[in-house]
Amino acid sequence: MTLNIDTFSNIKGGFPFFKAAGHPAAAPLAKDMISRLAAARAIAIYDPSGFAPALAELFPLATLPVQEVLVQDLSALGQPVLGKTAQPVTDLASSTASHLLVVAFDADKVLRDISQLVPDGMEIITLDELRLPKDRQTNKQRYLDPQNFATNYAFFRDVPDGRGGRLHTRVATANYWHRYGGANVTLWLTLIDEQGETCAQWDLALPDAPGGVTIDSAEVCTRFGLEDFTGQLFIHAIGATGHDIVKYALDTYGDDPRDLSCTHDANAWPADYFAGLPAPKPDERVVLWIQNSHPCPIPSGTVGLNLMGDDQTVWLDREIEPFGTYALDAADLLPDAQWPAQIEVNAGKHFVRPRYEIESLSNGTGDQVERRRTAHMNVERTDLEPDPRIAEIGNLMGKGFILPAPILPRDSFRSIALPTPMSTTQETLPLRALIYDAAGQEVGQHAFGELARADSVALDVDDVLNGSDALRDTAGHMELIYDFGVATRGVDGWLHGLFRYEARGSGHAAETSFGAHIFNTVLTWNNEPQSYSGAPPGLSTRLYLRTDPAMAVAEDDHDTFCQLIYPASTPWHATSETQLLLHDGAGHVVAEESLQIACGGSVHFRLSETFDAKARAAAAEPGAAGGGYVLIRDTTCRLFGYHGLIARDGNAFSLDHMFGF
Repeated sequence: MTLNIDTFSNIKGGFPFFKAAGHPAAAPLAKDMISRLAAARAIAIYDPSGFAPALAELFPLATLPVQEVLVQDLSALGQPVLGKTAQPVTDLASSTASHLLVVAFDADKVLRDISQLVPDGMEIITLDELRLPKDRQTNKQRYLDPQNFATNYAFFRDVPDGRGGRLHTRVATANYWHRYGGANVTLWLTLIDEQGETCAQWDLALPDAPGGVTIDSAEVCTRFGLEDFTGQLFIHAIGATGHDIVKYALDTYGDDPRDLSCTHDANAWPADYFAGLPAPKPDERVVLWIQNSHPCPIPSGTVGLNLMGDDQTVWLDREIEPFGTYALDAADLLPDAQWPAQIEVNAGKHFVRPRYEIESLSNGTGDQVERRRTAHMNVERTDLEPDPRIAEIGNLMGKGFILPAPILPRDSFRSIALPTPMSTTQETLPLRALIYDAAGQEVGQHAFGELARADSVALDVDDVLNGSDALRDTAGHMELIYDFGVATRGVDGWLHGLFRYEARGSGHAAETSFGAHIFNTVLTWNNEPQSYSGAPPGLSTRLYLRTDPAMAVAEDDHDTFCQLIYPASTPWHATSETQLLLHDGAGHVVAEESLQIACGGSVHFRLSETFDAKARAAAAEPGAAGGGYVLIRDTTCRLFGYHGLIARDGNAFSLDHMFGF
């Protein structure tokens, strides 16, 4: 059952109503309101903006004694709403209901407009009863302003690892709202446990500067006396401007270094489908973390898994509590699925972009976990159709859409690419992989051909460069692009892939996934080249590189690494002019370095080799909300970046793509 709520449109952006009505702090207020209305003799509902169906998805309006539903828009007359036939609001004057529920925030004007229609003695209730306190609102004049609901969820856990140590999580970001004029920004943090119960709330005031932010599960559990915790951290930025999404990097790490991994923010928008969940190898277990994003339960038989390209869905026979968390072993529903098969999730708009965790089992079939890594799925679009014009713009857009990903030094790592359909209408993917060295010279390529939706073809870069010394001890990158020479139908531009990296010595692995964009051309196509702020084309770079919190300690086990790729759909500046700005926790720049990256090439660097010990020590000084970070800035071109932590011996590492703002 898909929730009948509007969450996000690629044309209009996010819809704040479901965030306002379903906010964890509003949920108990709504419960009280519903309880009062349940005792009413009869209820008339006035729905001036069409929000009543969405409200009924989140809360049990169907259990109320609803007598009639009234609307303002004449085009809605006669339509079914909450089991009633919509009537004109002018019928309110003759209503015999005892109560009127007005489904609107900022309802004063709405009430003035209908005041002459309200019968004497009718009790009026509005959604203003669910409003957050004024000190929790950024725009106090318009409640459903998206800036009032700059929110996101984070997977958050602190539990035993089964080996005598513990598993932790760490959220890292920066006060990027400061750049857009945000002042007195505060993070309102709510910790929600596995059963969906709020077990802690607190505020984290950010400096009036682009300071770093760190929220560590070990510190949170100590602060609130929690022995073990698995669930969600709900993050609400008060005072945010410029962005209504909370972006962050998420480290999952353990006392045992074998549990080092990372991913990033949850995208904040519940979707119908997610795709790109890899099936396990024989010695692996794939756990999908289903984390309910709403104050209503996820009914049994609502969440389902199917192999990509197979319409046979297997449904989860379990209800998940409001805001609850459930760890689903993919093998429980699809026991025969094996890598490189990929899994599609029918989510029904019940949760935001989910994380998954791959556990490597020490004996192949037992429960002893040798290593763990986390990553995320991606939103599968339902609103796209193949567009034949994309093939026709090649004479002006060159490569057009490019999906870039690192190739780590082949002597130490395997680099693997798995194209992943990410739109419900993608029946085929005509693809080619191009492989480049750091200078942007092509050293190999692979023709996938026209992959069918059900095809899951993993490409190991070693198989392309077999017999070559290219990229053995240096990093390069690959680009997935459309191959129109083999295409029998159009493409839609929503090209995605999963990229997996394996350390040859230890077997430690990391993976990340992302989608293609048009890069570094002044011509535009729809919303490409994408811009973080303002209209396209986006031709500059502002990327956040989180750093190891112990970066100042010489004997620390981990270093921060970064790989920046300079993809270009058409020839652009011969080299980048890239600045690396090392910030301390208070947001001050304590050191700066510069890089020049060849157009079409890449650079791979480690923090310890880029900034000296004095600069790293200065950056490690914590601010009011967290530690230091690196801002990667380039005004000449758009770069794409990946980052991670790596053990000094190279046997454990994390890797994910970076976010910008």
